[in-house]
Amino acid sequence: MNITSRISRRSLIAASTIALAAIAVVPTTAAAAAPAPAAASASWKNLTPSETLASTPWKTTSALDQDGNRVALDNPAVASFVGWAYFKADGTYTMYNLDNSPKLHGDWTVAADGSSRWINAKDANGNVLFQRVVPITELTKNVFTYRVFPNAADTSVYYDIVHTKTNHVEPGTDGRGPGAHGSHGINGSGEYHFNNGNAR
Repeated sequence: MNITSRISRRSLIAASTIALAAIAVVPTTAAAAAPAPAAASASWKNLTPSETLASTPWKTTSALDQDGNRVALDNPAVASFVGWAYFKADGTYTMYNLDNSPKLHGDWTVAADGSSRWINAKDANGNVLFQRVVPITELTKNVFTYRVFPNAADTSVYYDIVHTKTNHVEPGTDGRGPGAHGSHGINGSGEYHFNNGNAR
């Protein structure tokens, strides 16, 4: 190989490198005009209230009275509302106490506008034991809060039962709910945290 062909080859490689660099730096018109994809974290906002409630398992993490004061979860006024909740897309639910013992099962619905939740509770034979409608005060991908009135005739006294997203495995199953990983913080009416695994 003579010196002329070596110089030509070097010139060709250098020219090719410059051309490729220019293409990489300057996007084509079509690529530049393409809209950015929607953020994945915003996709939950397209869920209906029912889909939001069914999107994750929930754990009761706090209760607040009508004045915004925290109420201990073992307080008799709120203790019966505390536990793990699994709302399934087929319109059935199961609930467990925090020690994983069975609590309730039955059917559920959420109003189309997300303003209330209805449940019934059934015995082992499928007979309805009771029905309950509660107003929903907050329903997001992370927090589900509903309000209960100790005396239906007096709406000035109430408790907000706050649930947070969890990845707690439903007792008696080997399935997991959606992962719940993220930062801790405050959202809406009460503190919330992401629960990890089956830790209480």
